[in-house]
Amino acid sequence: MEFAVAVASETDSWKHVKRAEELGFHSSWFYDTQLLNPDVFICMALAAANTSSIRLGTGVLIPSNRIEPVTANAFATLNKLAPGRIDFGVGTGFTGRRTMGLKPIALAKMKRYIERVQSLLLGETIEWDLEAQTQKIRFLNPDLGLINIDDPVDLHISAMGPKARRLVAEMKAGWLNFGSDPASLIRELQDMQKAWQGTGVDEVAQHSTVFALGAVLSGTDAENREKLMGQAAPWTAVMFHNMLDGVMPVPLNLPEDIAVIVDKYQPLLKDYQPEDAKYLTIHRGHLMFLREEEKKLITPELVQATSFSGSSDELVDRIRQLGEAGYSQFAIQLVHGQESALEEWADVFERV
Repeated sequence: MEFAVAVASETDSWKHVKRAEELGFHSSWFYDTQLLNPDVFICMALAAANTSSIRLGTGVLIPSNRIEPVTANAFATLNKLAPGRIDFGVGTGFTGRRTMGLKPIALAKMKRYIERVQSLLLGETIEWDLEAQTQKIRFLNPDLGLINIDDPVDLHISAMGPKARRLVAEMKAGWLNFGSDPASLIRELQDMQKAWQGTGVDEVAQHSTVFALGAVLSGTDAENREKLMGQAAPWTAVMFHNMLDGVMPVPLNLPEDIAVIVDKYQPLLKDYQPEDAKYLTIHRGHLMFLREEEKKLITPELVQATSFSGSSDELVDRIRQLGEAGYSQFAIQLVHGQESALEEWADVFERV
């Protein structure tokens, strides 16, 4: 099983990625959240210039936020800096669109976008539409060696539902999944494996990555509670951000402990401004920190129950379960200001 680190893109992220490389990590993934973090491609470029073996990927890029030639050029530029080490992780859009009050894009639109970016990276001429016009475009002088379209850029798609997983299989892409409960993650992998089999994708090519966020609990009760709130609570908070921003309906039949907290969030929403764009406050700190009002609602006990947190022995067992089920890669997501947790996770991975 491969091990990876996922980071909230920052201009210093390369330092943590470089340390991950020294610790033997296979890959690193960078958030593409343009209103929360610095630009993903700039942060990846810094990592590319300061590492030599670890893979660098967008985790995940949102198609609507950049036109295809810009994205293809960014990947080709990174591929020049880190030949053959670049991964094109892509999804229909969660944070990168929800921070703008938008729903995910349609699967068909994402597929068309991916195909165009891939074709450009192969040096092909494509039909491309913009501003009610269709034009032919391609890289005009790749022979100068200013970019690299010779080494492959591997494709990985974030897919949560059955239709999206069928698209992953159809495009012969790697699969990106997110979660914390091993039983649920294994069921989802089995569904993905069936989709791959249905399109004849060879088992060797069925690359699957699971992203998780949590804490290695190895101290006193007080120290563990502090770790949970600093390193894992932002994951728990995102669950509520997802239900409260008004972009998607709140799920029915929520577990009682979750429903109680959703109800407690409701009075807070009344004070979020501007009135017609409450999502601007709801998503502030997304996967990075808890807002002050959230610290009164989210407990360490809830965080431990909803994140990939536990003792070293517990985490080793859970990760082994995922590997035995067929996951190719486990990626731990680091929280802003808590990057030192990388060392503890490296110790856990060493035992798996």
